[in-house]
Amino acid sequence: MDEIRALAIVGIAAIIAALSTPMVIRFARSIGAVDQPNERKVSDRAAMPLLGGIAVWLGCSGGLLAAHFLSEVGEFSPEIGGFALGATLLVAIGAWDDKLSMPAVVKFGLQIMVAGIAVYSGFGVNFFSNPITGTTNDIPAWILWPVSILWIVGVTNAMNLIDGLDGLSSGLGAIIAATLTIICWQAEQWTGVVIGLALFGALIGYLPFNFPPARIFLGDTGSLLIGFGLALLALQGYRKTAFLAFIVPMLALAIPLLDTSLSILRRLRSGRGVFAADRLHMHHRLLHREGSHKNAVLLLYFLTSCFCMIAVSFS
Repeated sequence: MDEIRALAIVGIAAIIAALSTPMVIRFARSIGAVDQPNERKVSDRAAMPLLGGIAVWLGCSGGLLAAHFLSEVGEFSPEIGGFALGATLLVAIGAWDDKLSMPAVVKFGLQIMVAGIAVYSGFGVNFFSNPITGTTNDIPAWILWPVSILWIVGVTNAMNLIDGLDGLSSGLGAIIAATLTIICWQAEQWTGVVIGLALFGALIGYLPFNFPPARIFLGDTGSLLIGFGLALLALQGYRKTAFLAFIVPMLALAIPLLDTSLSILRRLRSGRGVFAADRLHMHHRLLHREGSHKNAVLLLYFLTSCFCMIAVSFS
């Protein structure tokens, strides 16, 4: 992988996402896949089109195809097929939920299935380095599978939960994707580099339509796709022969992971279900303090960028 091909992948993904977003807006409105404001949502704009994730998926798919045609022998890993299949299934699940709604338990079960596909295709926490002896040990399958699936499902839902303001999930996703791609490049994990470039390009092509004031929402179609992609990037990017290497991608994902962890603890303490919605997320509190969507979103961009710079410095 060289810089010219990397820029080509990003550029193609961005152009496809940008060109397809207006068509997705018209499509979402034509089938009635629009947001319905309620008391737990920040936006009070009626009939805002959802399904923005379809444009991100199209851009990402275009970037992956470009990478395939530009790749040299040995650079295009079969694991990318696992990502593509899982991403496509999550987009379909999200689109169903955006249009017709889906019970949270059913959606969670389907996410576990998709995570299993990703682990089967080769993504996972495969090694652990002993900090005392310096030796690297293989992780047995009975630990690898549940830990890897828990990570993938956790990050997928973290990006879904934080998608509460215009441009928030897509912008944070772009920042984190760029960071994890750099980490993958440093670690010579070329599968992660290809996925990261395609996802980053698709997000920056889509973001102008989603940045406040948004003309389209990601919906679950997009937030699940972004979370899934970032989870797999983190699994590719951690240095498998270094102790505490997984801390590096966790730093990049600090904001969505912290918000999700606090949400779960808050709901458990109050006796409500883990899937119960509320307006106490980090972005809700920042919106109340800052007074505008744009200021709250830009502040979270800044905080995420700070964590990402720390992650890159440690890598």
